[in-house]
Amino acid sequence: MDQAYGAGKAGGTFDPITFFQQPQTILRIVSWIFSIVIFGCIANEGYVNRPDEVEEFCIFNRNQNACNYAVGMGALDFLCCAAFLALDIYFPQISSVKDRKKAVLADIGVSAFWSFVWFVGFCFLANQWQVANPEDNPLKEGADAARAAITFAFFSIFTWGVLSLLGLERLKKVSFEEEYNKLFTPHTPPPFV
Repeated sequence: MDQAYGAGKAGGTFDPITFFQQPQTILRIVSWIFSIVIFGCIANEGYVNRPDEVEEFCIFNRNQNACNYAVGMGALDFLCCAAFLALDIYFPQISSVKDRKKAVLADIGVSAFWSFVWFVGFCFLANQWQVANPEDNPLKEGADAARAAITFAFFSIFTWGVLSLLGLERLKKVSFEEEYNKLFTPHTPPPFV
């Protein structure tokens, strides 16, 4: 009960070694790196042109929406990971059990949302890559970047899904702490008259 979930540690000093050894921190950093890879691959090599054309097009079946989805979701995922890493650093400082519960519920909801977003992204990108016309890209430029974006979108489904499960475990501990505080609050003696 005295671990990072209890209010007993609120106001304590930040221990970076303990912080970086927590599973949710490791998974959040991995998800952060995956978002950089997805965003970077598509932004850098996701647009190509045929030798006889001047205008560039999206490597995913000339579907601009596929590239926009990957770049947009990768950038938003990057920012979201950074925000929740900051929340994880601040979490032990939160003394109110209700505020801790709100933070954990937000973590669960956002993690489940991103898992779903990357599932949709993986399906969308894989489909557009599968139906792409090989004649549009005869030199096969950016093919490795497209496959990397698809692969890391797939892995992101699981990293965010596991973060959701870890959030549920955290919620159980915070809910237990809330019930404990309700049952065993110190009673103040009645005032002397």
